[in-house]
Amino acid sequence: MGIIGFLILGLIAGAIAKALLPGRQGGGIIITMVLGVVGALLGGFIGNAIFGVGLEEFFSIQTWLVAIVGSIIVLLVYGMITKRGARA
Repeated sequence: MGIIGFLILGLIAGAIAKALLPGRQGGGIIITMVLGVVGALLGGFIGNAIFGVGLEEFFSIQTWLVAIVGSIIVLLVYGMITKRGARA
């Protein structure tokens, strides 16, 4: 998959992950996009390491699933960091 395809995948996966997470997450659309791209990268790395499934093809359901799961993980971690920082 090319760079443009990977970026589009990350942006959409980040938006889906934010829609799936309960509650109100901080950050605007730009933060969501950046975290989605980072999450897609993380999901591809974890998926490849554990299941042998990476981010090979844009239209593969496996690619989308690992990207969305990675984005959810990144958004959860980001939420924990920003909420802890807001309390201090």
